[in-house]
Amino acid sequence: MSDVHAGNDAPLPPPLARTLRQFRLLEREDKMQALLGWSKKLEPLPARLAALDRTAFTVPECQTRVDIFPERQDDGTIHFYADVNARQSPTVAAVLAITFAAVNDQPPSVTLALPSDFVRLLMQDIGLGARESGLSAMIARLKRFATQSTTTVTE
Repeated sequence: MSDVHAGNDAPLPPPLARTLRQFRLLEREDKMQALLGWSKKLEPLPARLAALDRTAFTVPECQTRVDIFPERQDDGTIHFYADVNARQSPTVAAVLAITFAAVNDQPPSVTLALPSDFVRLLMQDIGLGARESGLSAMIARLKRFATQSTTTVTE
């Protein structure tokens, strides 16, 4: 089958599988342009979240300042927002936008099913290996928030 799978043989969420298939067809320069396009799709941080103390939301493993804010919806789904300077860090913004397109407004199980090698799958052949550690830390942070969401009734 041509379905994209993670290294652990779990199927990727359909939006991520589509994006990875599209990226595989592109040359490196076109991939970079696609990432730039995705970086512009990152939803702006709502003012109500911008006013919060960011200590619990910062991803310290990233070279770039990134704050990720989860919101648990009344129906149990999660919506993630991020605060990152997309102009200075388009790769970070792009990875978040691609990921959020797949997990936002979905149950925590969708976020928890993200494969641990998702960032590697996305970034392979682009030459951004130095960024992989911080980008993977962002995905780990999303999963941590999703786990907390499944164990708590309120935020």
